[in-house]
Amino acid sequence: MWRPKTHTFVLLVGEVTMPLENVAHIFDLPIYGEPVNGWTDSSSVFLQSQSITIFGHELEVSSFSMSYIKLGWLRRIRDPEPLDTKESTRRYVRCQIFYLLGSTLFTDKLNAYAHAKYLPLLRDFERIHTYSWRSACLAHLYKALCHASRYDTKEMDGPLNLLFVWAWERIPCITPVPR
Repeated sequence: MWRPKTHTFVLLVGEVTMPLENVAHIFDLPIYGEPVNGWTDSSSVFLQSQSITIFGHELEVSSFSMSYIKLGWLRRIRDPEPLDTKESTRRYVRCQIFYLLGSTLFTDKLNAYAHAKYLPLLRDFERIHTYSWRSACLAHLYKALCHASRYDTKEMDGPLNLLFVWAWERIPCITPVPR
């Protein structure tokens, strides 16, 4: 059982939680640095300008909805990107990082969209590594677990792969048995 007030799992052996060190062990993300936050505008003008600046492409009209960008559109612009110049390589890496943010660290229920609020953080290529991605990922997981613990919730989002690996490593009774 997840206890939202303390952000801990209540088990028969006591309470356990996932500390930042485990996120470091599993995802190898930086903890020290600037907070992962920022201002975002959900207007199509903001999304188009950010998309052109960061990815070098305009968003398709059906690709954004209420500040979310389809990961399928991101794959379509990332895969044919020629890696012949420094700027095209940076665009490719930005696409890949944004894709990982939406598909691994800050997932939604469908694993199909990424929130546009992370776009400004990718704008300055030299600063991407300076953000505290580890604490943001753990906070997102805690928020998802708190939401999932409500009685009326039927689905869960968040970095579930992080939760599964942590549980398999730390809770031996649920670890898969090797054959």
